This record gives sequence, structure tokens and C-alpha cells, in this order.
Amino acid sequence: MASYLQIENISKSYGPKVLFEHIGFNINEGDKIALIAPNGTGKTSLLKILAGKDRSDSGGKILFLKDIRIAFMEQEYDFDPALSIFDQIMARSTAFTASLDHEGLLEYELPVRKFLTNLSLGDVERPMSSLSGGEVKRVAIAEMLATEADFLIMDEPTNHLDIEAIEYLEGYLGRSRCTLLMVTHDRYFLDRVCNTVMELDHGGVYVYKGNYQNYLEKRDERIENYNAQTDKVRNLLRRELEWIHATPCARSGKARYRINAFHDLKARAEQVYTRQSVDMSEMATVGATRLGTKIIDCKGLGLSFGDNIILKDFTYNFQRYEKVGIVGPNGCGKTTFLNLLTGSLGGYTGSLERGESIRVGYYRQEGMVYDEGQTVLETVNDTHLLGRFLFPHDMFSSKVSALSGGEKRRLYHLTVLMEKPNVLVMDEPTNDLDILTLNVLEEYLKEFQGTLLVVSHDRHFLDRIVDHLFVFCGGGLVKDFVGNVSEYRSFMKDMEAEARSTAGAAQAASGKTVKTKTESKKKLSWKEERELEALEAALESLAAEKAALEESLSSGSLSPDALLAASLRIGKILSETEEKELRWLELSC
Repeated sequence: MASYLQIENISKSYGPKVLFEHIGFNINEGDKIALIAPNGTGKTSLLKILAGKDRSDSGGKILFLKDIRIAFMEQEYDFDPALSIFDQIMARSTAFTASLDHEGLLEYELPVRKFLTNLSLGDVERPMSSLSGGEVKRVAIAEMLATEADFLIMDEPTNHLDIEAIEYLEGYLGRSRCTLLMVTHDRYFLDRVCNTVMELDHGGVYVYKGNYQNYLEKRDERIENYNAQTDKVRNLLRRELEWIHATPCARSGKARYRINAFHDLKARAEQVYTRQSVDMSEMATVGATRLGTKIIDCKGLGLSFGDNIILKDFTYNFQRYEKVGIVGPNGCGKTTFLNLLTGSLGGYTGSLERGESIRVGYYRQEGMVYDEGQTVLETVNDTHLLGRFLFPHDMFSSKVSALSGGEKRRLYHLTVLMEKPNVLVMDEPTNDLDILTLNVLEEYLKEFQGTLLVVSHDRHFLDRIVDHLFVFCGGGLVKDFVGNVSEYRSFMKDMEAEARSTAGAAQAASGKTVKTKTESKKKLSWKEERELEALEAALESLAAEKAALEESLSSGSLSPDALLAASLRIGKILSETEEKELRWLELSC
């Protein structure tokens, strides 16, 4: 395979902190690499150097294969809020589109619209100012994929995406023949997309072929071998020290080389790799504050903003020690729901009562408002806890402004947990956390002696900790699903396939739509049964139309105007399908 990228002798430091030093590696065509490391150790800095947005301190070489197209997606997408979605992408693509003629420009617009449609952004005239954080990330992804670049460099592509968008990107990258280097902490995404793991550790780079599990095993072997070599060096150091003490002439010029070698041995003997972890074992009983039988009781709860219905007739009594995952598309009201339950938001209808004994710890998605001029110790004045959260003593005097995004998130976790809540409410707690911290946070939450409500799109995280899910289906409907995210996604795919298969078989047998018997948890009225039949027929028709349009798009025979019309129609089909599937689910479950 062709070598797409060769790196030699690059380094990066910030003051006395060395991120990486004189590193080098090679990336070949077809490699799909996940770059992982603890927060603050230089992952984003390395990507920026490769993308030409930063410089190596030691010079070095960064050589890409000639004539390959490279695309770089940063964590934060820079956009003009006054532009529409489509205009935003076209404005940022001028370097690529400037040389295209009218026909070439129309050909480029087609994949832009296609990816936006597949990412549920079919209405390309929406202003960027109206988008949620997850929708902005989807615009960034559509822009990158539309370039059809040979080499993609992506920094945390799944942050802020909902599960549907993550699964779409996962499927696309898994099938694509592109070469990929990305920072990700989503372990399912990593395993299903990448064939190589690259680790930044103690300023060096280590490459492991295979999946995440193989990386963990090989990394442990590497550390054990390194520490075993350190023990051998220490034995040699002891013998050299005995020689120096026992030999008067050791300090003469004749033996000076052994003195110098001794100092080199001493430096090597002091190097021991440790498996750092956030130790939360002593905080596992933060819910020990007495928790009464009443937690949060909701009856007929409703909330709307104009025509936007967030919650409709929601009734549920939260129980002691239950762990609830909250999932749904971006912008469906999950964060608003948490604000409502915690008393941060009013204006609702129905009844909402909170138990007198509850002490709520609320980890907000937007994070904590820090005084950037304060030190870490001034922000959290507890050296014991700071140490357990991987803040070594030499970081206590560091300004908060000098911390990485992940380090700030870790500090925020600490400020929430040290309040000893017995009801823990967490909105996207996994964003910006490294895999090591995620693993330990999961262990902590599994042992948490209180009630947990967590919004997350990290499937691995939810699979490990929650008992059941609240699924936000749109239109104010919230379904309670007993099981984890993987089970829910499998259930939904089976139900959708069954509905389409049933409708298709009925049409094939009779040439017309026939009544489909559907088992329901509730008895449907005659009107609802007719509606369900109509939905199944409509879904089948939409699926057939979408397949026909996709075939015509792939034929290469359509005019530019016809291409545009077909792309727009597919966007509307996806929107209609999503709306009808949600209503179908409401009637079927």
C-alpha cells in the first residue's frame, strides 16, 4: 500500500509541559487509525500540526503523498450564524470549488445535499443560528464527507451527535476506502471503524494493529516489559554504585566514562510507567446521605414552547437507586427535561413533586463557569481528591485557563461529586473525557448509591450503567424501554423490518393494501387501527420511492436540474419517514 503520510522528528511543548518529543510514524493508504491518550497529552495539538494549523517545536518532516486530497475536521466548527446550512458549506468550500465550472459546481452540490439529507438536515435553507450543537456537528461532517477526500483527519467526530447520526457516520466510514486518522473516545465507534490504535504515552507514539481490546492487551504487555527492563537497569545501577564507592580511582579521568554511564543508568532507572486511573472507590457511597422513598414524582407533566411540544402527559415516579438513560434525536428536549426535573425551569402543566431528602448533583452539558485566572487548587481546595482525579501536585498551581478541555471536564466532575448528591443528573457527561476516565467513571456510576438520570449518546457508556431508557420520540412522547441502548436499537430495527415486510407481503399477495394485525400493549380504537394501516402502507411506498430515486441518482444519466430535484425529494422522504415511524411506534408499542 502507498504511504500517505510520513512523520519524522516532531515535538510540542507548552512551557515546561512536554506533550510529545521527537516522534515519528507512518500512515499507509487504507489505514483507519484511532489516536487515543489521556486528556491534555497532545492529541489535538498533533492533529493541528498535521493539518498545518500549528507548528512542531523541533521542525521535523511532515510529508503527504503528492496529489492526495486531505480534509481536516476540528472539534469546534467555525460558522457564520447568518448563513443558511447550504451557504455555510459552500462558503467554506471556495478553495475547492473556485476552479470548477458551472457543471462541476452542480456536481459538487449533489454530494453536499446528499450527506445533509442522510444526516437529517434536508432543509438546507435553515439558518445556522437556529441549529443545536449536534446539528452544527452534522453540518461539519457533511462538509467533510462531501469533499470525498482521500485522507480524513477528524478530532472527536461523535461529540454532540445523537445515536442515529453516530450510526450513520460509523457505517459510512466503515465502508469507505478512505484513509483516516481520528481522535475518538467512543469505544463502539472505534471498534467498528478503525483497524489500528495509535497511543500517545509519555511523549512517545505506539502503534497497535487491531481493535480496542487488542490494544488494551498489548499495551499492558508493553508496560510490563518496560518496567521489567527498568528492574534490570536498577540491578546494574546498584553494582555500579558499589564500584564507585569501593574504588578510590573511580573519580579519576581514566574512569570518567563509567561515571557518565552511571548518571545515564540512574536516569533510566527512575523511569517507571504506571497505569494511572481516577480512583473513585472512596466516593462510591456519595449517596450515603439518607434518601427517602419519594424522589421525583411526575403526573400528567406537559411543557411546550409555542408549537414545539417538549413533553405531553408524562407520568412517572422515580425510584431509589434506579439508573435511567435518556436518549433521542438532537433538539428533542432532553436537556429541557432535566432542567424541568431539577427545578431550573418552570412553565409546565401537571404535577411535579420532589422529595424533601433529595440532594441533587447536576452535571450540565455546557459545563461549569470557571474563573480562568484561578488555579486548580483555588477551584477545588482538596488536594486528596485532586490527586485521585489525576491532578498531580505540580498541576495544583496551574491556571484553569491552561487546562485542556478534557481536564476542565474532569475538574467539573469532581466539583459535582464532592457535593455528595443522592440524586445525580448528568447531561452528556462523557464529552471530552478520555477512555481511561470513562472506564473508571462507569465503574463509579455502577456502584453509585443513589438515583441516576443521564443523557448520553455514548452507547458503550449507557450499556454498562443503565437499567432502562426514556426514549424521546418527538411531539412530547416519551417511551419507557426496559433494557440498554444496544437492545433498544436492535428492537427498533426488528420492528421496522417486520412492519415493512408485512406491508410488502400483503401488497404482493393482493395487489392492494390489506389490514395488518398488529399486537399492541393497548387496545386501539377503530380510527387508530385505520391510521396504523395507512402508516404501514405509506412507509412501504416511501421506501420504494426512495430506492427508485437512489437508483436514478447512481445512474449518471440525470441532468443537473433532475439531480437537484431528486436530492431534495429524498430529503423530504427521510423527514416524512421519520415522522411516520415515530407515530407508528407510538401506536404499536
